[in-house]
Amino acid sequence: MIIVFSSLLWLLRFAMGACAFSFFNRVICRLPNRESVVRGRSYCLSCGKSLTVKELIPCISYLWQRGRCRGCGERISGRYFLVELAGGLLFVFCGAYFGYGEGGILPPKGLLAFAYLGILTMVAFIDWDTRIIYNRFHIGIALLGIISLWLFPEHTLTDRMIGAVVISFPMLILALIVEGAFGGGDIKLMAASGFLLGWRGITAAMFMGLLAGGAYCTWMLAGKKLARKHSIAFGPFLALGLGIGFFWGDELAAWYLPFL
Repeated sequence: MIIVFSSLLWLLRFAMGACAFSFFNRVICRLPNRESVVRGRSYCLSCGKSLTVKELIPCISYLWQRGRCRGCGERISGRYFLVELAGGLLFVFCGAYFGYGEGGILPPKGLLAFAYLGILTMVAFIDWDTRIIYNRFHIGIALLGIISLWLFPEHTLTDRMIGAVVISFPMLILALIVEGAFGGGDIKLMAASGFLLGWRGITAAMFMGLLAGGAYCTWMLAGKKLARKHSIAFGPFLALGLGIGFFWGDELAAWYLPFL
C-alpha cells in the first residue's frame, strides 16, 4: 500500500509539472502571434478545430491520438509532447533536489527553480522560432532574483550586482563593435539572470552556453546544414547554460576558473 501511495504521489507531481508546461506551450505558440495566452480555447493549428478537454491532457492526449489531430488528421508537432514531458520531469527533479515540504509539495526554493526553468524553456523555443526574447521574460527573471535574496542568502547583493554585469556588459561591448554578435534580448537575459545566479553562476552558465552553441554549430557545419555566414538563435543555448548554472554554477566555476 505504501508503494502504491508513493507511486501515485510521484505521478501527481509529474502531472503538476506537465500541466504547468502545457500552459507554457500555449505561451510559446501564441505570444509571437500576439494572441491572448489566457483567453480563447486551444485549437488545432492546421484546421482551427477547438480542442476538447480530452485532447488537452498533458502527454496522454498526444500519445492517445498518436500525434495527430482528431479533426483533420494532420500530424501534431512532437514539441508539445516533449515540452510537457520536460515539465513533469523538471518538477520531479526540483523536488528531488530541494526536497519536498509538508504535503509533498515543492518548497519555495523548488518553486522558484521550477519557475525559472519554465521561463528559460519559453525563452528557448520562442527565440528559436522568432529570434526574439520578450522583455516580460527578463522582468520575470529579475523578480525571481529579488525573491531569491531571501531564499538564497548565500549569494550576497554585491555578488548579484557583479553577476548582472560581468557577462552582460562584455556582451554589450562586443555587440556594439561586431554587428550581430549578440542580440539585445540575449544581453538582457544574461543581465537579469546574473542578478539571480551571482557572478560565479552566470560565468559558468555562459561557458556552458558557448560550449553547447559551439558544439551545435560544429555539428551543423560538418553536416553541411549550415554555412559559415549564417547565424543562429543563441537564446536556446544560453537557456541551457543558465539552467545548468542555476543548480551547479558555483561548483563549475570553482572547478574551471583556476585554469583561466
